[in-house]
Amino acid sequence: MDRRELAAFLRSRRERITPAEAGLPTGPRRRTPGLRREEVAQLAFISTEYYTRLEQARGPRPSREVLGGLARALRLSDAERDHLHHLAGAPPGPPPGPPREVRQSILDLLHRLPQAAAIVTSATFEVLAWNDLAAALTEDFSALPRRERNLVRRAFLGPGPDGQRLYGVSDADEFARVSAQRLRAAAARYPDDPELTGLIGELLTGSEEFARLWASHDVSAEPTLCKTFQHPMVGPVTVNCDVLHITDRDQQVVIYTAAPGSPSEEALRLLSVIGTQRMDAFR
Repeated sequence: MDRRELAAFLRSRRERITPAEAGLPTGPRRRTPGLRREEVAQLAFISTEYYTRLEQARGPRPSREVLGGLARALRLSDAERDHLHHLAGAPPGPPPGPPREVRQSILDLLHRLPQAAAIVTSATFEVLAWNDLAAALTEDFSALPRRERNLVRRAFLGPGPDGQRLYGVSDADEFARVSAQRLRAAAARYPDDPELTGLIGELLTGSEEFARLWASHDVSAEPTLCKTFQHPMVGPVTVNCDVLHITDRDQQVVIYTAAPGSPSEEALRLLSVIGTQRMDAFR
């Protein structure tokens, strides 16, 4: 354990966070940049005295529970969290859950693909980001609460607003099988994520199909390269499906494109104009 480096690192991370970022009132007088020591201690659920000793390089070796609380309180990135554990002499265990923050460069990429529908999904199939054409092809994810943006939940626990399974895609049953396999692999990578554990429990309880697939213990699957969406406004839209893996975030960029000159390309072009509005608004 490197007490001096740990103390300096904690202090530097504390001073960069504003009270507003931590959900705390700013207050009229603040003599120190960032958060106060007592505020970090409060957010990490430890005593102010204990945290102060850590910053003064006098504290005992913190437990993994304390390090986890400090990482959350100081809003550390995955790399910073790992560094904190190494400084404390406690090599990090598995990350608590799949990363949900999408890099700005990936967000920019989505919006630079005007003729392609593209989404970003997490390791648990939560839709994290999307472009306008993807929203028009599937649904307006911005209008949904976060829990309803999960494609696995949508595939197994109920049809979408159009009454079809997973937007009427031609490979809905195959997607269900693949997603169950990949969810099992994700559960192994994030064993301490309560949100993932809750999702799996919900699926096991609510879907006999998922329970059967889960019991198979399969963890690999071949990708689907082409699929057809049954869109309620423009009819069938056949697209190529390409997946880019963002390994450091455990995320996927899924890109749907239509063959040049095909009816589906024309359908996507029409959807790019219509957007997420109802077709009857144009009649």
